[in-house]
Amino acid sequence: MALPSMARGRFITFEGTEACGKSTQIARLRDALQAAGREVLLTREPGGTGVGERVRELLQHAPEGEGMEPEAELLLFAASRAQLVREVVGPALARGTWVLADRFLDSTTVYQGAARGLDRGAVDAINTFAVGGLLPDRTFLLDLEITESRRRLGLRDGEGGGDRMEREPDAFFERVRAGYLDLAEAEPDRIRVLDATAGEGDIARRILGDLDAWL
Repeated sequence: MALPSMARGRFITFEGTEACGKSTQIARLRDALQAAGREVLLTREPGGTGVGERVRELLQHAPEGEGMEPEAELLLFAASRAQLVREVVGPALARGTWVLADRFLDSTTVYQGAARGLDRGAVDAINTFAVGGLLPDRTFLLDLEITESRRRLGLRDGEGGGDRMEREPDAFFERVRAGYLDLAEAEPDRIRVLDATAGEGDIARRILGDLDAWL
């Protein structure tokens, strides 16, 4: 992968519904970038800092998170992201590191906005405040039908198991998927949609090809 020299790093985010293969593709891209001589940092949301990991536990696993109001959920995700941007992502980009993120503000736009039904204007305003103007340079959306997502998770609609978010009903995830596709249509210069049912190697080659062409 031929990459030009640059002072600032690049910020690449991966989005999609549950079990779409984000972690696999992030790892493959990290390996390719490191082979090309790039310094690479991986982050995840929520999490990535001491503050963020505590928030992650509350949002996904802690019993106190059950029954959480959508507004509280939105603000907790934003709090984790605000800390991550200022403590980790911003400084890494400034020193020339490539940052590969497992979710960023698009997840909040879709999960808390489109799927939870919170006001889009309020969600956008909170997102903007949290990231302080930092946006991804490129976003890869791994699109996956809900039935396949459930199969990969080993869960059925309405079944227990998984974390708090994974236990949401299929109708919730249909809204998530539709929200992502609407966002990709609105921002085609930044967001690239990839079929998550394709082979891992095929997806990885498409990502590398897109980055080569972009740069």
